[in-house]
Amino acid sequence: MILYPAIDLKDGQCVRLLRGEMEEATVFNDDPAAQARAFQDAGCEWIHLVDLNGAFAGEPVNGAAVEAILGAIDVPAQLGGGIRDMATIEGWIEKGLSRVILGTVAVENPDLVREAARAFPGKVAVGIDARDGRVATKGWAEETDVMVTDLAKSFEDAGVCAIIYTDINRDGAMQGPNTEATAELARAVSIPVIASGGVSSLDDLRTLKSCGASLNGAISGRALYDGAIDLKEALDVLKG
Repeated sequence: MILYPAIDLKDGQCVRLLRGEMEEATVFNDDPAAQARAFQDAGCEWIHLVDLNGAFAGEPVNGAAVEAILGAIDVPAQLGGGIRDMATIEGWIEKGLSRVILGTVAVENPDLVREAARAFPGKVAVGIDARDGRVATKGWAEETDVMVTDLAKSFEDAGVCAIIYTDINRDGAMQGPNTEATAELARAVSIPVIASGGVSSLDDLRTLKSCGASLNGAISGRALYDGAIDLKEALDVLKG
């Protein structure tokens, strides 16, 4: 399993939200590129980026910060938030992004996901963010009647390289991930699944690793910044 340390960008700063609420933002670093470099230097093999402003605006907002991060690291990075058309997807990949994460458009324009996955093999992931099993879009501000598993299964034949599954109620709350729902999703599809939301201890990582489903990795943010998870130990747990 891969540990994906999260860098959530709001107004050019590295922050963490509580359950997706923009007004509940805690600033952890005003130099996101330095933060990304620190994660890389500690041994992380991937960096997970989110343009929070972009998720609400529907277009990239923290582009300068993302570009600075890409210029500061050698490991691959994935980005979600505000990526809703082919030109934006192509632009980010040309700038060195290894993987784009499509969330809102996966619900509203699934054909774009398929087109992008064909055009950029191995570089397009789907972000599925949910409350109580139902998918939320537009920076988690709008809830839909779409069920998580149904959406995931609809992309089985699309060439999507990963699904990032976030339980919004767990995100930033330091209460542990929704392991049961994550494992259920991973068993339902052949697409690699990455767990996100609530990973707050080494035990959480051990639980995900032994959940009975083959997960690609886990995303953690606040716990790494707060020191609740020791990064080196976390990497050892997931590699062991």
